[in-house]
Amino acid sequence: MGTTRLESVPEPKYWHLKTVLSDALDSEFSVGQILPNERELAARFGVARATLRQALEQLELEGRLQRRRGVGTTVAPPRMGVAVADAGHAWPGTAADAWQSLDSTEEAPPAAVAHLLETAPDEPVHTVRRHRRTHGQPVAAESLYVPAGSVPGLAAIDAPAGQARARAVLRELQRLRLEGQDRSVELGSARADDAKQLDRLPGAPVLVVTTRYVADGRTAAVAVATYRADTCRLTFADPAGADVELLAV
Repeated sequence: MGTTRLESVPEPKYWHLKTVLSDALDSEFSVGQILPNERELAARFGVARATLRQALEQLELEGRLQRRRGVGTTVAPPRMGVAVADAGHAWPGTAADAWQSLDSTEEAPPAAVAHLLETAPDEPVHTVRRHRRTHGQPVAAESLYVPAGSVPGLAAIDAPAGQARARAVLRELQRLRLEGQDRSVELGSARADDAKQLDRLPGAPVLVVTTRYVADGRTAAVAVATYRADTCRLTFADPAGADVELLAV
């Protein structure tokens, strides 16, 4: 690689460097590729290592780079789209669903979920845990809460726990006629259990998407999905049918 010197610019040097580095990521590197070390990069762009670190940190915040312990700084995969407003409705677990089921238990849901389900605060519901991965890395974890009344046929199915139980809950839920769904999204911090699944530190920024599924005029299930904020983008459908994207930083 040749040496690229930065011109004198009115904006902070690290911010201009971030733009130059971003262009280099698009033209010279592929997803998962390890960047040269800081000394080589600083020499290439003619900047102090402190300036370089600021630019790298900003690119990491924007989801362009990932720092992996024992590996180095690598090029991050493209952000995954998270549909917040979607004209199509489907139950979890259908053919187009990209989630992988992990297990299913019966436990009382969080108070906010119990309120949406209109169940008693201490009433156990079926809780299906699922996750999503892209380019080999975890990007989202989900808990799907299903009251017993939504899946009455489940009692006759011999699938006591694990993935088999999770799949059985989803199959029974899909027997209902889905009348609609609504979603809300908020920025939050990863709890300890979510952070472990997402390979992040507790308190890392996440997007929490809550989906309420309606059947027979009532809430049949509620899904709470936690996405890594550095790996996803929100997508909204406009009236013309095109997707409008909003990056989550």
